[in-house]
Amino acid sequence: LAGALFADLNRFVSPTMLSWHTSGEIMIFVILGGVGRLYGPVVGAAVYILLEHLLGGISEYWQIFLGLLLLGMVLFARGGLIGALLGREVAHD
Repeated sequence: LAGALFADLNRFVSPTMLSWHTSGEIMIFVILGGVGRLYGPVVGAAVYILLEHLLGGISEYWQIFLGLLLLGMVLFARGGLIGALLGREVAHD
């Protein structure tokens, strides 16, 4: 559904438009915000854009800081930012 809406919006589809970089960013949104949460990817996207804007002005290697944040999320806050803020972890089997 998302692909069909994207094609209709742009009136053009090419394999280069949806590269591995785009898919990776979407995965980062979900990991940051929280897997299994309705608003998790939205929060993750907002945090990602904020970090890109703030850290991108400080250093051209801002992705290193993002990587460390993602590593911390995966190891210590499995529910993402929303899970860490609400104090409830999502049960993963």
